[in-house]
Amino acid sequence: MESMEQRVREFIGTTFPVDAGEQLDTHQDLLDAGVVDSIGVLTIVTWIEETFEVTVDDEDVLPENLGSIAGIVAYVTRKQQEAA
Repeated sequence: MESMEQRVREFIGTTFPVDAGEQLDTHQDLLDAGVVDSIGVLTIVTWIEETFEVTVDDEDVLPENLGSIAGIVAYVTRKQQEAA
């Protein structure tokens, strides 16, 4: 079974193409790296809600939650634990 990090990495890589030779670091800031912009953040929010069946509250749309692969994984894990 694919890990959550693998799923997030695959989504980011296919939705927001980066240089073919570039491997995104798990903690790399996706906004600072130019991988995503503000519209891209909304795309990530929609994907998280549809894929992991959690609600992303407006106050949760923060760089520490959605600004890196590690941040997204930690945020979704926390939301799933809260819902359980």
